[in-house]
Order: sequence, then C-alpha cells, then structure tokens
Amino acid sequence: MSTAPTKRKKFSSFSTWFDDLVMEAKILDARYPVKGFIIYRENGFHAIENIKTIMEDLLHETGHEAVNFPDVISEDMFSKEAEHIKGFATEVFWIERGGESRLERKLILRPTSETAMYPMFPYWIRSHADLPFKIHQSVPVYRYETKATRPLLRLREFLWNEGHTAHATAEDAERQVQEGVNIYRQVYSKACLSYLMLKRPDFDKFPGAEYSLAFDTWNPDGKVNQIGTVHNLGTNFAKVFNIMFEDRDGARRYVHQTCYGAGYTRILAAIIAHHGDDHGCVFPPALAPVQVVVIPVVFKEREQGILNYARDVYESVRPSFRAAIDERRDITPGEKFYYWEKMGVPIRIEVGPREMESGTPTVVRRDTLERESVQQDKIVEMIRAILDRLEENLRVQSAEKMKESIADVTSKKQVAALLSKRKIARIQWCGSQVCAESLGQEVTGEIRGTRADIQEVPEGKCLVCGGEAKVVAYVARAY
Repeated sequence: MSTAPTKRKKFSSFSTWFDDLVMEAKILDARYPVKGFIIYRENGFHAIENIKTIMEDLLHETGHEAVNFPDVISEDMFSKEAEHIKGFATEVFWIERGGESRLERKLILRPTSETAMYPMFPYWIRSHADLPFKIHQSVPVYRYETKATRPLLRLREFLWNEGHTAHATAEDAERQVQEGVNIYRQVYSKACLSYLMLKRPDFDKFPGAEYSLAFDTWNPDGKVNQIGTVHNLGTNFAKVFNIMFEDRDGARRYVHQTCYGAGYTRILAAIIAHHGDDHGCVFPPALAPVQVVVIPVVFKEREQGILNYARDVYESVRPSFRAAIDERRDITPGEKFYYWEKMGVPIRIEVGPREMESGTPTVVRRDTLERESVQQDKIVEMIRAILDRLEENLRVQSAEKMKESIADVTSKKQVAALLSKRKIARIQWCGSQVCAESLGQEVTGEIRGTRADIQEVPEGKCLVCGGEAKVVAYVARAY
C-alpha cells in the first residue's frame, strides 16, 4: 500500500498543487534566476519529447518538411506586416547591442516565425510545381509577457511546433486548415485531452490572419488553456513579402497561406492539470516517460531471490514498453510506490515473496490504483489491455469535466457568478466588439469565440446589448 498522498488538493488549491507538483515530479525547476524562464527536468522534458515525436510524425506523414530557422528576426522584416507588428509589438524582446557596439539594425527574438520565414519563400517558390509548400519546426519562442508568469502556462520562453504552408488556391489553403486541425486533434487524443475548438472573433484573431481557430481546454482553476491555434492567412503575408508563383497558364499569382502552432509546454500543462490527482501526475500511456515500473518488495532473508525475480519480470516487459526497475535499497517499498505515483507512471508492477512463489506479479494501474495479479507469461498482453482501459478512462474523465464546466447563462450577473465558480459561460451574442469589451470589463473574462466544429444556432437577444443575437459564444477567463 502506498503512503498517504500530499495534503495539497488539485481542485481546492490548484495553484499550490500545480506549482509544487511540477517541481516534485521532476517536470521542471522554476528557480532559474530569470523571470519567465524555466529548466525542463528529466520527467517533463521526456514527456515533451514524446509529444514532439507524435506531432512531428503526423506532420511528416502529411508532407511537411522539417526546417530550423534562426532565433532572431530583423526589425525591418518584422515591421513589414502592419497588423502583425501591431499585434506583437508589446511582447517582443529586442536585441540592440553586440558586444560593445550598437547594432546597425535592431533584432528581435522570434515571438512567432512568419516574418522570419516568409522573406525566404520567394526564393523557394517560383512555379505551381513548387506548391503546395509545407514546412514545420519545433523551436523555442520568446514573448515578453507582462502578466504574472506561471510555470508551463505563461512563460517568456516556451517550446512549440509551428507549421507554415503555401498553396495555389484559396480552396487548397482551406483544405490545409482542416488538415492542420486534424493533426492537432490526433495529438490531443493521444494526450486524452478534451477542448473547445473555437473560431476567434475577428478582433481577437492572429495578427494578419483572415481567421483563426483555437483549441481551448479547461483548467481546474477555471481559466482556459489555449493549447493550439490554426490560421488561414489568405494572401495577406504573400502580398507583403511578394510570395508569388507562375501558374499553369503562365500568369503570376500570390500564394495562399496557412500557419499553425501548438505549445508543447501548454499541452504538458494540460496533461498534468486534467489527469493529475492528489497523489501526483498521471500520464497517458502514449506520452508517459516511463510506462511501466517494476518494484521489488524485498525481505532481508529472501532479498536476492526477490531481486532476481524482479529483474526477470523487468526483462520480460522491457522490450514492449518504456520500463524502469527501482532497486534502491535505502527507501521502503511504500516510499517507492508514492514516488512513482507522483511521477505519473501508468503501470506499477510489485514483486514480493508471494509474487515470486506463485509466478504472478501484481499489476497496479495509476489512474484508479486497482490491483490485479497475472501470470508472468501473460503480463505483456495484460499490460497492453490495462493501458488501453486507462487511456480511455482518462479521455472520458477529461471530456466529462469539459462538459460539466460549461453552462448557459442569460445575464451579465450570471456570467460573473459562473466564472467565479471556475466555469465557462455560453451566451447569446450580437458579435460586436463593443459588447465583447463591455462584458469583459464587467465580468473579468473574455469572449473566446464560437464553435468551429459544430453549428450552434442563436436564440433570443444579445446578453449585453439586448439586440438580435447572431452567434452563440463562449466566455471564460484565460491564461
């Protein structure tokens, strides 16, 4: 039996629970002496690498080529797209000196890479034969966040993947938007995450985009966590950076573009927040740094025999899973159980005298802590079955919580009350920015957008102005 779980509670004191857990479970260390910058430790970085592998495999399967652009962008390139620079101007880190000399042209650390990449596209795209053009990169990006920073959720340097594409027609670009959405859906399914896929209001879309789609997921403190965005850029950036191609008839045309980005750090934060409990992290099997841990439960008079049998069990599961064995002799089995529960390992195998004698290791699943015995020659098959059930359970629990977090309201007072209860409000809205800003000032939340995956028909009046409602919108507090 494991030792008692931490007294910190996920839903009653999320900030303390989360901040302590990411440190104790070796996800990160936030004590790096520069605000908004963290160190990714072994458990967290391994999980990010697993997310990255799934993401990049899906991108490569759909024809995206991996690239790596410099971290810096020149001021003149960044300033070319007026709406874009207006959207990011307050968030950039400026580089003005090199050694003792002032730079002739100021540089910025990329907040995103459109203005770094797109000056190069005219060199690479000349004719219709070069299209579609699809690239991606997994890199850190830098944003001078002026709000309070939070580990994983709001950082000044964070890890993400961004995809950028160019197409011959608007129809091809629109199909690419849907491909980007589908890629992200598959990643989030592996992470067992539920979300709202929302079309952002025009006044809150990505700077320079025709429209933006975003994946907002719930958080135990009631603030939504944006874990990915997909944008249709139309020809806006193509006209600024003169990205043209010669079509089949010899005419010169501007390309149509899309881009999308998903923060590995935000996805990891959502995994911890959705699936973790008062014992610690719970990793979905596909993303778990360690999927199976074998723990010998030793007795002094039979220590070597138990250790030998535990190693034999470990060797039987190691080829099929990311596995570890905990042979530390300076701590009790209960302390080991608690440690690996905190680390989020989906399956624990306990091997003691009874298991050794009967040849039936005890298998414990992390999400429910249910225990089963299994014959050693059946253990790989059984673990696979348990992992499937565990994954589905995490997915269902996350979806149920998402559903529970949303409620319909018909007044600003009800919106404020709902947000204070750490929920998401669904409202009738006329679509105007004036009403959105007025509501935000009164309820300390914001209109996040309208559903992009299903059609919701408005009924009645705008909650703010009383005029005709044109859309059903979602209001939440956000990171």
